[in-house]
Amino acid sequence: MELAIKTIDLTRNFGDFTAVDALNLEISPGEICGFLGPNGAGKSTAIRMLCGILEPSSGSGSVLGYDLVQQSEAIKKRIGYMSQKFSLYEDLTVIENIDFYAGIYNLSYRQRPARVGEMLELAGLKDRQRLLVAGLSVGFKQRLALACALISRPDVLFLDEPTSGVSPTSRRAFFDIIHTLAQGGTTVIVSTHFMDEAERCHRIAFMSQGKLLAMDSPDQLKAKVITGSLVEIELPSPMEWLPRLESQAWVKEASLHGSVIHLLLADDTALPSLEALTDRQPRRITPSLEDVFINLAKREVGSYELK
Repeated sequence: MELAIKTIDLTRNFGDFTAVDALNLEISPGEICGFLGPNGAGKSTAIRMLCGILEPSSGSGSVLGYDLVQQSEAIKKRIGYMSQKFSLYEDLTVIENIDFYAGIYNLSYRQRPARVGEMLELAGLKDRQRLLVAGLSVGFKQRLALACALISRPDVLFLDEPTSGVSPTSRRAFFDIIHTLAQGGTTVIVSTHFMDEAERCHRIAFMSQGKLLAMDSPDQLKAKVITGSLVEIELPSPMEWLPRLESQAWVKEASLHGSVIHLLLADDTALPSLEALTDRQPRRITPSLEDVFINLAKREVGSYELK
């Protein structure tokens, strides 16, 4: 099966700054791939290159078999793109916005009614189709922007931080739609900094400072990256405790999570030493994606390749 997306050492520089550094990806059709990382990690720049909007400084890549540089216009005809800032016309109604984008994508007048109706149904906007966009909540504007991005039935959908500023309930509803699309064969690339969203992706590409730190399913990342005994412990003045704990030979990683400290111990034999040092009973915990990311980010960038 041909890959939906493939990149080889894809790089983008802005002057002396490297926004994306030798990115290597292989993404299959129908896969939901999450680009996860902090602001400035290179997620948006990578997506803009894959959309054919931004030309790479070096390296190569293809989307649906089309070359990123030589065939960028062909790529644009086969993809949908939704940015952080929804490009909607607030003085038009919901259905007028969808119909407008149908025209941009050159859908014939014969095709439009059925396709617009399909998008209203998918996005749960049928009852709001006659409302002005200006009066919609952020969550419903988000759904409308997705419907507009999908009007041409793209084979690959790029979503760049689509749920920023949206309630958790709206974010979950949005991802339900994404899963429906993927089940129908659409490849979805979504950048996010929400761990709960990343959990719902088939695979996650962890990015930091322009580099790909690791890429795998959420469960595989937790199993492969977090090796040792993970515990949490509640201590007074945790910020003061952190460097002391990090200096212990039996502590592999220590990080602050709210009012508690997560500790990755070499193994269970370190538990008595931890209890003796802190006079507290630690609690075993299941690794989260946040634990994975902190672990990866602390490693020397570029020195770790997850197989």
